[in-house]
Amino acid sequence: MSVSISIRDDSFYPFAITPAPRQSLIRKWQRLTRLQKSLAYLLAVSLVILIIYKTTFHGADLTATPHPRKNIFDEKVEGNHNQDIVVDDAVADAATNTAASKVNAKPVQEVIKEEVADEYPNDSLNGDDDGSDDVVDSHIVFDGPTNPRQTAVVEAFKYSWQAYKQHAWGKDQLKPLSQSHHTWFDLGLTLIDSLDTMYIMGLKSEFDEAKLWVQESLSFDKGDVNLFETTIRVVGGLLSAYHLSHDAMFLQKAKDLGNRMMPAFSTKSGIPYSDVNIKTGRAHAPRWGPDSSTSEVTTIQLEFNDLSYTTGDDKYKNAVGKVRRHVHDQPKKDGLVPIFINAQTGKLRDPATISFGARGDSYYEYLLKEWIQTGKQDERLRRDYIEAMEGMKKHLLRKSKPNGLTYIGELLSGRTFSPKMDHLVAFISGTLALGAHHGLPTDHLDIAKDLLVTFNEMYVQMPSGLSPEIAYFSTDIDAKTDIIVKPPDSHNLQRPETVESLYYLYWLTGDKKYQEWGWNIFQAFERHSKVKTGGYCSLNNVRVAEPSCKDNMESFWLGETLKYFYLLFADKNLLPFDQWVINTEAHPLPIHKH
Repeated sequence: MSVSISIRDDSFYPFAITPAPRQSLIRKWQRLTRLQKSLAYLLAVSLVILIIYKTTFHGADLTATPHPRKNIFDEKVEGNHNQDIVVDDAVADAATNTAASKVNAKPVQEVIKEEVADEYPNDSLNGDDDGSDDVVDSHIVFDGPTNPRQTAVVEAFKYSWQAYKQHAWGKDQLKPLSQSHHTWFDLGLTLIDSLDTMYIMGLKSEFDEAKLWVQESLSFDKGDVNLFETTIRVVGGLLSAYHLSHDAMFLQKAKDLGNRMMPAFSTKSGIPYSDVNIKTGRAHAPRWGPDSSTSEVTTIQLEFNDLSYTTGDDKYKNAVGKVRRHVHDQPKKDGLVPIFINAQTGKLRDPATISFGARGDSYYEYLLKEWIQTGKQDERLRRDYIEAMEGMKKHLLRKSKPNGLTYIGELLSGRTFSPKMDHLVAFISGTLALGAHHGLPTDHLDIAKDLLVTFNEMYVQMPSGLSPEIAYFSTDIDAKTDIIVKPPDSHNLQRPETVESLYYLYWLTGDKKYQEWGWNIFQAFERHSKVKTGGYCSLNNVRVAEPSCKDNMESFWLGETLKYFYLLFADKNLLPFDQWVINTEAHPLPIHKH
């Protein structure tokens, strides 16, 4: 017998076998061209696959099972979820891959997960649907505003964004009065801070336009940047945009920037320098002194942890983990830390002020949030946080006079009490309430409520309806007012912390008064901060009924303040507290399970 090979267009099988009695099979095979031999091999393999398919899948139930997760792609694919897929036997025999794909019927997001997994094997999107994955379900539908208050917030964002786009596109901050821009690090801070806000608000065209700028124009060949500010704003913003949109370009950019900032950790103690040149890799202490701010070196953990989780490279979380362990081992005042730490010696400065405001605030915030982010597995984080809250109650928590407003003061030089409280401290109400939600002492929620009354009063008692940057509290029973604002402290920088805590307290208690307080604050911004020629401004003096504008629109106005307004006024909690942890720049990151 000999084998004669011919191509047939009218049959699935590309070969025909005919008798040739005068020549041996071996001699005939040797005379075949390379192409003919390849086709013969393909025939053999196809026959084997056919047999395997028939024995494995014949009679199998080919009904597509709906994917258990509702996500941003469901509207495009859900129409096919409940339809039986009918596979013709002849077509099924043609290719195993085609048949297998019909049997498995993978949703769109599963395909995306596989593409991302090729480059980032530990990506937070990679996991089984049986709950064994490393991260909670991060797929959420964002449909845009669902009520008039949310719509008003979106309009404020669009008004701000249009002015930024027209006068400061790709720059760090808009100067709305002069219709120009301010450069800090030259990294497009406002644009990157706004990415996840636009995504959550459903502003697709604006998001896509900003994404294109990140992809084509964002360059890290710059000079000195502050490690803390760049981490929470840029790395955090890129990672959040990645987790929400599942576009791996954002992760690649975050990884590039993370790598460029790693030299900041090259100190004897492991405590990072405050500044690093992301082009040359040279890191150094701040220009104004030898120390780093305690809050700054301890408020990079969420972002660098997530960078390790998503890329599979542990160097990022190892670097910030060393910082956390080092600070854990330092002596403290009942869990409270001074606001400065030396990068070379690794020692907290003593004496130095102890504050829940500037340079101290987010140390306490990230103790809790890192514990939550990492699946509540690190007992040191939980203990340090609870000890610090007890220290706060013992040394800093007071009542004003004559009306008994609850506030958190400071210890000057770590010893002398001062009844001063920054607006920045308003974060603590939301943090305390979040901790109580996650099983920490229930009295934390009571303290959170009392403090939030005070933070709201810092708005209500000002003629403008907006809070000052800093307030002092009366210790005199005969005083006419509890809240004292000094002229240098009377400005408003569009800060988000009070609205942030209103968001947490509303969704954790269901008390609608927090929405009403937030709406009053939003309306005050509309009255005083909106610039007729475009954008919104910071304010010079909230102690007057008609404060004048400062020529600045903070990046966190779009990245934090308006985002928290939008989340506060939502009809459902868009970022469930058991699935997301929000960094100190309001960028949501997924909670991981271990």
